Amino acid sequence: MPGSSGADIRTLRPGRPAPQQSVSGLALEELAEIELQRDEEAAAALGTVRRPLVAPSAGPDPALSMNHPFYDVARHGILQVAGEDHLGRRVVTFSCCRMPPSHELNHRRLLEYLKYTLDQYVESDYIIVYFHHGLNSRNKPSLGWLQSAYREFDRRYKKNLKALYVVHPTNFIKVLWNILRPLISHKFGKKVTYFNYLSELHEHLKFDQLIIPPEVQRHDEKLRDLHAGRPPPPAKTPPPRPPLPTQQFGVSLQYLKDKNRGELIPPVMRSTVTYLREKGLRTEGLFRRSASVQTVREIQRLYNQGKPVNFDDYGDLHVPAVILKTFLRELPQPLLTFEAYEQILGITSVESSLRVTCCRQILQSLPGHNYAVLSYLMGFLHEVSRESIFNKMNSSNLACVFGLNLIWPSQGASSLSALVPLNLFTELLIEYYGKVFSSRQAQRELGAGGAPADGQGGPCPPDGPAAGLTRPPVPPRPLTVAGRPL
Repeated sequence: MPGSSGADIRTLRPGRPAPQQSVSGLALEELAEIELQRDEEAAAALGTVRRPLVAPSAGPDPALSMNHPFYDVARHGILQVAGEDHLGRRVVTFSCCRMPPSHELNHRRLLEYLKYTLDQYVESDYIIVYFHHGLNSRNKPSLGWLQSAYREFDRRYKKNLKALYVVHPTNFIKVLWNILRPLISHKFGKKVTYFNYLSELHEHLKFDQLIIPPEVQRHDEKLRDLHAGRPPPPAKTPPPRPPLPTQQFGVSLQYLKDKNRGELIPPVMRSTVTYLREKGLRTEGLFRRSASVQTVREIQRLYNQGKPVNFDDYGDLHVPAVILKTFLRELPQPLLTFEAYEQILGITSVESSLRVTCCRQILQSLPGHNYAVLSYLMGFLHEVSRESIFNKMNSSNLACVFGLNLIWPSQGASSLSALVPLNLFTELLIEYYGKVFSSRQAQRELGAGGAPADGQGGPCPPDGPAAGLTRPPVPPRPLTVAGRPL
């Protein structure tokens, strides 16, 4: 994996030898964002979503003086010194649910406060208990902050840290660990222990001395109820059934077409792409930034109710970019379809000079509607990549943030090992848009039945997408509906 920056991502080109393939930092960042969103959806289903608060519900330590050098951070109660473990070692707790939204907390000050607190204990053995529940898209520090924080805690802090207990871990933690792995020593990694329930802390700590936020305790109770036999919550909250006539998120492409007078391109996609094409092509980091869950849900509600959305009202060009990714991620079936998942995973086994042709063969198996929407989207992303000198989003970087939003397996989530082929496939669609979606070239290389004109089989693996295709090539962009270009 590259270093800490997502900018150092090598682009794989057909016709060139493929370098050793690894999951890029940017791809892991996108996976972390998706996992964090799933955490929030699961918490919402459990009924443990933390409401926005002006101050933590338990309030700051009554003994905390306003003259404290870090009062602005300490008043939130994020960090607590809470008794000892069974070996007499000091215990420090970090509670994510106490963290206010990022715009209300200076994360640099948080890091300095953390060091200030630990400075009082690092000369002796100590323990950190990290309560993960409550971390969300509104209050999470940046991954860059986490990386710099780890670097700033030198040997003096790490030597006497005897254990780091992570309570209520999620898949987000797993992804985060992979992002930070190049920085974390094997010795430090052995100090990390995961606990699914608070009760597991009893054998290690003087539990009655711990300061556990009520939010964490309620979350733990609900998790134990689930473990006792109640069915787990759905990964996504489905839209109303039957969906509203104006529903835009969480419904199929066919439903959207039927409700929009035969329009192939979904209204959400058309409006976000149009807005970004006009105003956002040169926005640095386009599609990399996140938006608050509240903003996203408000815009989803407006779209679903058939009300107009004016992105100028939000004053942030990253908002429509997030809405576009959210729309794709909430489709009942991925745009590239479940059926294509295994086929796409095979792209890395194809000779690099034949990958564009293989991509084209895979796309011939898509339903015509999916092909049209994909062509529209990839054409736009190709435009974005051509402005990469300004927006820093070349085809490789765009693939890292879009791959997981275009395709996922029918059961479970994509594994980390799947990110390389999924992102490579997406990168090829963006970088070689004109060739991949060119019916003229497709007709030269593919027969009407989907096999190559010479009848010898295509470049994709024998059990891949080239076998048994019967659809004729779908016309490329520009596509038209009712005489209007898409």
